[in-house]
Amino acid sequence: MPTIFTKIINGEIPAYKVAENDKFLAFLDIRPNAKGHTLCIPKEEVNNIFDLDEETYLELMAFSRKVAKGIEIAVPCKRVGMAVVGLEVPHVHVHLIPLNSMGDMNFAQKQELSEEEFNQIARDIKAAI
Repeated sequence: MPTIFTKIINGEIPAYKVAENDKFLAFLDIRPNAKGHTLCIPKEEVNNIFDLDEETYLELMAFSRKVAKGIEIAVPCKRVGMAVVGLEVPHVHVHLIPLNSMGDMNFAQKQELSEEEFNQIARDIKAAI
């Protein structure tokens, strides 16, 4: 059964996309730790990041870096943190989280954003990339 991320890739579920190429997709987390929290995923459905072949792993890191640089420009923050947890969805995903405090990495604390806020931040990040 396809994961929710594969359904996003296939256009079956909408997402606030910020970057995309033939191998990877970046979109806003709809349950963000902080405004601008973005997920970077490979389009190939793989459960564990360390099961990616080395080339895809390195390309995912390069793609994530590019997106993080855009987030740094678009979202006021001290830095962009990165986490790869992967327990909630069995599809590799890199969390890029704008940080102003260590508490912003707490996955138990989520922010509520309006659709307009999601759309605006997605536009801002996309423009910064």
